[in-house]
Amino acid sequence: MTVLRMSSLFLRTLREDPADAEVPSHRLLVRAGYIRRVSPGIYTWLPLGLRVLRNVERIVREEMDQISQELLFPALLPREPFEATGRWVEYGDNIFRLKDRKDGDYLLGPTHEELFTLAVKDMFSSYKDLPVSLYQIQTKYRDEARPRAGLLRGREFVMKDSYSFDIDEAGLAKSYDAHRDAYIKIFDRLGFHYVIVQAMAGAMGGSKSEEFLATAENGEDTYVRCEHCGYAANVEAVRVPAPAPVAADVLAGMPPAQVIDTPGTPTIESLVDFLNSAHPRVDRPWAAGDTLKNVVLMLSYPDGRREPLVVGVPGDREVDEKRLAAQVEPAVAVPFTDSEFAAYPGLVRGYIGPQALGADPERASATGIRYLTDPRVSEGTAWVTGANLNGKHVLGLVAGRDFSSDGTIEAAEVKVGDPCPSCGQGEGLQAARGIEMGHIFQLGTKYAQALDLKVLDESGKLVTVVMGSYGVGVSRAVACVAEGNHDEFGLCWPREISPADVHIVATGKDEEVFVAAETLARELADEGLDVVYDDRRGVSPGVKFKDSELIGVPTIVVVGRGLADGKVEIKDRRSGERREVAVGQALAEVCREVRG
Repeated sequence: MTVLRMSSLFLRTLREDPADAEVPSHRLLVRAGYIRRVSPGIYTWLPLGLRVLRNVERIVREEMDQISQELLFPALLPREPFEATGRWVEYGDNIFRLKDRKDGDYLLGPTHEELFTLAVKDMFSSYKDLPVSLYQIQTKYRDEARPRAGLLRGREFVMKDSYSFDIDEAGLAKSYDAHRDAYIKIFDRLGFHYVIVQAMAGAMGGSKSEEFLATAENGEDTYVRCEHCGYAANVEAVRVPAPAPVAADVLAGMPPAQVIDTPGTPTIESLVDFLNSAHPRVDRPWAAGDTLKNVVLMLSYPDGRREPLVVGVPGDREVDEKRLAAQVEPAVAVPFTDSEFAAYPGLVRGYIGPQALGADPERASATGIRYLTDPRVSEGTAWVTGANLNGKHVLGLVAGRDFSSDGTIEAAEVKVGDPCPSCGQGEGLQAARGIEMGHIFQLGTKYAQALDLKVLDESGKLVTVVMGSYGVGVSRAVACVAEGNHDEFGLCWPREISPADVHIVATGKDEEVFVAAETLARELADEGLDVVYDDRRGVSPGVKFKDSELIGVPTIVVVGRGLADGKVEIKDRRSGERREVAVGQALAEVCREVRG
């Protein structure tokens, strides 16, 4: 195989962390000479980094080739297919757009559903051609507003995207399961701990969706899990169990709503304190969860439209920005401005109540603003909320009797200890953080319908093809593995994706040391191993040792002072364990260590 001599290797290690590094993977990949920043969110892969990236690609290919066929689409894509699916507009500012010399519109591909769909439409026309699964490993482009965390959130990245095409939903289920199994094999081989969680389909569309999250304290994604039943979901995908319906006789016996003066209650906390002082309950104290908070937002759509929206959540919850974003996509929720409040005099700031809200013309609300509520605001539940009058709230306002909404929305924050949506047992939900490494979707017919992908079924009838979509962040995987495989000294690569099998360090000034190290490096290469050989002269042993730990190859061999006694040292990078072996046995011992 290859001997990479550090005297000529295109490599420069750094002793100091880069100023813009936020997470360990970013810091260490730059310091160890794997990547270099070109501009925000864009990186050059240096020789060692490219070797790791290619190893990740190899693992992905080996597993995907068992269930799919590889092809490669261009990154420069015409506008028309994305226009047909509506995503030319839906993507908004998140894609790179450009024009050619003839004023034709193009984009740099952020994803390739349209191209895969059209390729199958161009080649296949019968149920006999299906099922088929196709994949590519290719560079993608997204105009991230805030690129950060090195390779974890970039503007240019390498991704494996694959798509399945089936005649019906039963076929899609089989294709989905095959990809799910392949992903488990891929991530098991990559060498990091991960969880599989329920997820939102988002702009991709479709129904069933799962994410593969690498567990990481500094991960961007929060997920929850139930220790009792094993339920796990991204917070955006958590579904809140609605309370049991209130019996009709109980509802009929509930007291009428009452408007009360609530002076000096600008916050939920101050309102609860006032209620417990001036209007105490007989059964228990008032709590924040008894209040209904109505949050006013403006939805900004990619096509320029703006729509006001009010979200009603229990007062002990905040609106979770990520959960809200997943519900209103492709629109973006932005704060309501003073001028927008002025345009809706029916919104009494600080005292907004549901009676003034709703887009249903039959209710003829004072504002006509669409009103969506948390599932906990179900029929028969009673609330303390704004009375749409300055300094006043209403007690005992009952959903379904005194007000109604235009629908429900899963936008309230999920809290540790919340009941599990699946089993409702145990100690409630626990929270953790992770990095999204893979996402699989049952797309259904969204793209096939938009692009008219149909085939003849067994009876000769045209039917719409059913699709699945499956992505792996290949370049992100490099950073993700680094996040979970490092220590205070540097990287500790899993053997299967390491840039080399062995790192030989020649220390001292004696020529015999360098001759012995060179001989061992060549012999290991002849045995099929990749070797990093630190053959730099005039560089201190301390610097070489630090570089070997920073670079993180799993097995380190030191050829130095022990050579006088006929010995070399073999060190395990991850555990730090060292042992001396005779020079004549070094080749066999290193090969045994590498090959297990």
